[in-house]
Amino acid sequence: MEITTYFASVQQEIEETLARLLPVKNVPEARLYEAMSYSSLGGGKRLRPVLFCAVLDLLGVQEKKAFLPFAAAIEMIHCYSLIHDDLPAMDNDDYRRGRLTNHKVYGEAMAILAGDGLLTYAFQVMLGIRIPGVGAEQVLTATKQMADCAGLCGMVAGQAVDILNEGTPLTLEELRYIHRKKTGAMIKGAIVSAAILAGATKEEQEALAIYGEQIGLAFQIADDILDVIGDSKEIGKKAGSDDKNGKVTYPSLLGIEGAYAYGEEAISAAVGALHLWGEEADLLREIAYFCLQRKK
Repeated sequence: MEITTYFASVQQEIEETLARLLPVKNVPEARLYEAMSYSSLGGGKRLRPVLFCAVLDLLGVQEKKAFLPFAAAIEMIHCYSLIHDDLPAMDNDDYRRGRLTNHKVYGEAMAILAGDGLLTYAFQVMLGIRIPGVGAEQVLTATKQMADCAGLCGMVAGQAVDILNEGTPLTLEELRYIHRKKTGAMIKGAIVSAAILAGATKEEQEALAIYGEQIGLAFQIADDILDVIGDSKEIGKKAGSDDKNGKVTYPSLLGIEGAYAYGEEAISAAVGALHLWGEEADLLREIAYFCLQRKK
């Protein structure tokens, strides 16, 4: 399947699954549900669920419908991180995905709570899924994988180090450490958790983990480049925020051409990690190239 068609297909499935999982309820805390839905159903690439589903396809899963709540829960974690990332205490952004950020619509306090709600509900969904042929131990292991990648071993740690080093000179290796955790961990987590649920071998899981780490690096490099040369309307948020916030980025260390070349090295490593598979991994190879070459 052509990559844009595949993205569109998964995006629609995830949108429908999120809408089903996140209805606005007629309860006193309805405003909270509205805020959670606002950021979760606001579009986006849905890269992590796309990768999750692509791994299921690679490993021969025929019926993916029962797996979709897990993929949607991964997207909830990602959306929570964006809500908190946009807050005045963090990046202080006014726009996300072409719309006002959550705190601009619902206020800072409700935005914080919406993020908290999405994070905790995501794990509730993961632990509650029932998939024919998939054992409880696999579900627990996959959920732990996501907890590791979202928390102190991954995204939260990376975000903390990023904030602590704003305005501070960083080496390339220090920058990679931040983004291996802040961006790459959740991308790797989506890939490896799908592999666990699909019954992949240890060798296959390790190969896919390397693939995930490398495309996570490439995705972040592209993000940094777009913040410099991207169009605000196309990328859905104001360009130039990294420089405004005094952040060290791959372009600031390597220049635009050097950053792109560094990203190409990461893509080469990602594609190389798929050596266990033949043409059945072509979709993952295409997604790897997309992560660096995207325009938004």
